[in-house]
Amino acid sequence: MQRNYRLRKNKQFQYVYHRGKSCAFREVVVLYIRASKMQVGFSVSRKVGNSVMRNRVKRRLREQFRPLIPRLKRGYYVVVARESAARADSAALCAALTGALKRQKLLAEEAQCQ
Repeated sequence: MQRNYRLRKNKQFQYVYHRGKSCAFREVVVLYIRASKMQVGFSVSRKVGNSVMRNRVKRRLREQFRPLIPRLKRGYYVVVARESAARADSAALCAALTGALKRQKLLAEEAQCQ
């Protein structure tokens, strides 16, 4: 995923956490707030595992999110990984991510992960 699509600052994450709408699935929670540009942040807690596992989960989530970007509404997104995301395969992560986005009506119906 390109750098210009990433949330980087703690203030941006806190803004989305406090004012955004959330939708939870078993593996992920997706928070969204409307904005003029498209930016995404990924958050993985220490409960998920050590740093190697947390970074692996973030990489997998980024890779599943990347093909969905052209079909998403503009805004700030924060994807929070739950403990079960570390054990989930790519298909389960994709299903949870698309399901959460569709439930919030942020994603076109024909969008697919890789």
